[in-house]
Amino acid sequence: MASHIERRKFLATLGGAAASWPLAARAQQDSKVYRIGMLETTSQIANETNLNAFRERLRELGYVEGRNLVIDYRSAEGQPDRFPALASELVGLKADLITTRGTPAVLAAKNATSTIPVVMTAIGEAVQTGVVASIARPGGNITGVFYRQPELAAKQLEILTQAFPERSRLAVLYDTNSADQFSAAEAGASSTRLKLQPLKLEKPPYDFAAAFQTMAQRGAQMVLVLSSPFFVERRPEVATLAIKHRLPTMFVFRSYVAAGGLMSYGVEQLAMYRRIGVYVAKILNGTKPADLPVEQPTKFELVVNLKTAKEIGVELPTSILLRADEVIE
Repeated sequence: MASHIERRKFLATLGGAAASWPLAARAQQDSKVYRIGMLETTSQIANETNLNAFRERLRELGYVEGRNLVIDYRSAEGQPDRFPALASELVGLKADLITTRGTPAVLAAKNATSTIPVVMTAIGEAVQTGVVASIARPGGNITGVFYRQPELAAKQLEILTQAFPERSRLAVLYDTNSADQFSAAEAGASSTRLKLQPLKLEKPPYDFAAAFQTMAQRGAQMVLVLSSPFFVERRPEVATLAIKHRLPTMFVFRSYVAAGGLMSYGVEQLAMYRRIGVYVAKILNGTKPADLPVEQPTKFELVVNLKTAKEIGVELPTSILLRADEVIE
């Protein structure tokens, strides 16, 4: 009986591995060197962990930098007005494919080319913004992954109220790119005891020091930092300011918590970048973007930082710690 079980395990493993063979085999047989343009908000150094996950997945599928792949990385460094020029630059380099993250970058790539395949990680509604025709049949040259941040904002509110039931004054930090998230947070707070104190930032680069000073002066007891592509580059600064003002703060990505933030709830970014790698490999192997349905991520994670909790003098409930996917100590 044991030998039959082991054989089934082996065959299951073999089947899972075989699913990647066609992609990898074709990549290895192809002598062409492909050029991928990456259009991002953050610098390559700040985005290195995600970039490594992307590279690793491509390598598993037969595409390796220095052998049959070149990656041209371009960052707007938190300045949205740079996206159109950077997108045009990647088109001028004759990239075989462009990847983008964040709706402003996706729209810039869409405006720059209608022929070069674009694999996106978009935040918001991909259909309503006109990026794709539909989720199942995107049409055109753009496909990839998108996720609805407003739904995450409502969940972040819920976790904050469970973590700090005695606190009611919640400052919400957002900008134009996260206005829909604020609307969702506002709607979610309407049926709770929370009193929202919105603070909208204008004209990046933003003055986060002044923002946190204002929130503290208004008597905020907690902070919800909504997701914007122009917040990510400054996450160490934002996390440090939250600690300085002793404000329990909720973020959207684990990277904020790794930089010293207290809590995050959102999409698992490494899994998302690995998934983007699969899209890229399929397109380089000949699949048309129009034939690849847009996906929504299924992996979400709650991360907490106990060291930060101690620094700001708060104790997280056991229920939150047990629920967390990762606890940083």
